[in-house]
Amino acid sequence: MTLVERDLVGGECSYWACIPSKTLLRPVELAAAVARTPGVSGARIDPEGVFAWRDEIAGGGDASQVKWVENLGAAFVRGDAEIAEPGLVRVGGRELSYDHLLVATGSDPAVPPLEGLEDVRPWTSRDATSASEVPERLLVVGGGAVGCELAQLYVRLGSEVVLVQSGATLLDRIDADAGALLAESLAEDGVEVRTGTRPSAVETAGGRIRLLCDGAGAGALEGTEILLAVGRRPRVEGYGLERVGVELERNAVKTDDRLAAADGVWAAGDVTGKALFTHVGKYQARIAAANIAGRERRADYSSIPAAIFTDPQIASVGDTSGNDGAVTATVELATLSRAGTYSDPLPRGFVKLFADPGRGVLVGAVVVGPEAGEMIGQLTVAVRAEVPVDVLRDTIQPFPTFSEAVYFAARDLPL
Repeated sequence: MTLVERDLVGGECSYWACIPSKTLLRPVELAAAVARTPGVSGARIDPEGVFAWRDEIAGGGDASQVKWVENLGAAFVRGDAEIAEPGLVRVGGRELSYDHLLVATGSDPAVPPLEGLEDVRPWTSRDATSASEVPERLLVVGGGAVGCELAQLYVRLGSEVVLVQSGATLLDRIDADAGALLAESLAEDGVEVRTGTRPSAVETAGGRIRLLCDGAGAGALEGTEILLAVGRRPRVEGYGLERVGVELERNAVKTDDRLAAADGVWAAGDVTGKALFTHVGKYQARIAAANIAGRERRADYSSIPAAIFTDPQIASVGDTSGNDGAVTATVELATLSRAGTYSDPLPRGFVKLFADPGRGVLVGAVVVGPEAGEMIGQLTVAVRAEVPVDVLRDTIQPFPTFSEAVYFAARDLPL
């Protein structure tokens, strides 16, 4: 087995995305928690120390990852790979033959077609998670997970931050109530949130960036840096995929549910365009590897969890659209006994469940609040295994915890 990588082994998540961003977010989250906790005071954010911890956790190169790969008995080749013909990959001057080829080339940040953008050097998420200085005024374009996380990070580090979102709410692909609550939290932190606002052009004036906008927040916004956080695009060009019969669908590698893309060719991760999360890439890699080894496994995307590490955290799983006749129930975390023991003011958030009334099972869930990313686990299992709502109602949740909300919400589902 041979692994070919042109950048760092471990990919985007290890060095420029999940790991550095969550490392950066942890200190500012703790400082905010201190401010909300009676009897505790004096938390001070040291940006230099925050960046230093990020470098300790996510910096230093990939020597340990390369060693780990080689300890597995795999060869490692660093360079740009291109499929020359079926069964043959070229990396520089080397030719590597294969029986099976796994394509896991990842994705790149999407760049919106803004007039004048070529005259400035915009930040992408890589720049924002690897920066070592706090910008005076940061313009964030995009109100999804990345934009919201980084807007909150930098406003808490001391930046003036403006967040521009073309949709009516933040996180408009997840849940409107969650997006509205997060908008309130960001505004309390000092972020100027402009929803329903579409950027149209970028200018420079006096060494500053001017973002021209249409819509509800029409006008010009000024900043010293601009961060583009409008999604990612699968990385499919320049690899010779067409030479082995790989088809593209919506600019992503088309696969079947076994992760097969063509004869002897498999794909996993962002390049498939299924759901651009590290945990989905890991799952797909396990499915592909099992099938390459001759075991029959098929991917199931019905219960993909997602966690956004804002404050409060937001997590979701399954179908949270409320379509197809789904019934819902919501429990506010502030109504739980745990809330009064946790902070003052009481933590904001909720658990919202979506159920199929015909089958009596959950089809989706949204959790907003402390450690929502951890709470979503039991709901992911419930959706994936189609656990009857009656079983959830009969499941003992520990007291006092926020997970009690799962019981109360299940109890209140109109089934």
